[in-house]
Amino acid sequence: MQRIHVIDSHTGGEPTRLVVAGGPPLGGGSLAERAQRFRAQFDEWRSAIVNEPRGNDAMVGALLCEPARADCSHGVIFFNNVGLLGMCGHGTIGLVAALAKVGRLKPGRLRIDTPVGAVDARLHESGEVSIGNVPSFRKASLAVDVPGVGPIRGDVAWGGNWFFLAAAPGTTSLEPGNIETLTELTWKIRQAVNAQGFPEVDHVELFAAPASDTADSRNFVLCPGKAYDRSPCGTGTSAKLACLAAEDALAEGETWVQESIVGSSFHAHYRWLDRSKGEIAPTLTGSAHVTAEATLWLDPEDPFCWGIRR
Repeated sequence: MQRIHVIDSHTGGEPTRLVVAGGPPLGGGSLAERAQRFRAQFDEWRSAIVNEPRGNDAMVGALLCEPARADCSHGVIFFNNVGLLGMCGHGTIGLVAALAKVGRLKPGRLRIDTPVGAVDARLHESGEVSIGNVPSFRKASLAVDVPGVGPIRGDVAWGGNWFFLAAAPGTTSLEPGNIETLTELTWKIRQAVNAQGFPEVDHVELFAAPASDTADSRNFVLCPGKAYDRSPCGTGTSAKLACLAAEDALAEGETWVQESIVGSSFHAHYRWLDRSKGEIAPTLTGSAHVTAEATLWLDPEDPFCWGIRR
């Protein structure tokens, strides 16, 4: 009987399951090397932790690891219902909030090792968490011909994961009642973007006017496993800032408030790293709430011990 100790939280409505003990034996090396080992040798563990019957399609897992970088105090590998993620903004906020809740972190700064680079974090006295994400940039602007929809113009950008970002078509409202329609639309967009020469894109982000007068934009984000992000999406907001910076549509240091499809929000800003390359350092701030601390049992007699895998 394998036992996995987890702490569950949500950031703006999006769940994170932090594995603090009992995860798969990934050995040493960089976080990127360990993530590759996780993907190749221990995918059933990923499924057991976040997929049904213990989890759900929206849940993101975060495996707490020893860092490889000497300047980091923690390491983490993120994963979801279909595979591994490069970075996860909401998940990093959830990680910090969860460790603080159980007394393993105090307000202050820390640095976290991930497979795509080190990220800075700060736990505020208020309980909010700020994340200094990995360098982000816009790779391309293009129009894609989406079957049954027509041409949609948008941007391919990196914010710790690969995104295609576009304004929502005029007849499509970003409201919770339209989740099924938005999921179908963004899945078609992703397939069209992949077919047009960007196979790395596995997230699609649509934007529209916010519902709140305190936000700058509302988004709908389709994640790789076809679940939508309940939070405003940390890596997606980072990619959005990179696009705004490239268009001179948001000044360095100016705050951008990103609203999610369920009404939660992140506050974000950026500083330039390299204008000639379009690289920025994004920072985003949000809150997470711990919902449970539990032990998962992996019973070999359970026919769905390793989750319902896709």
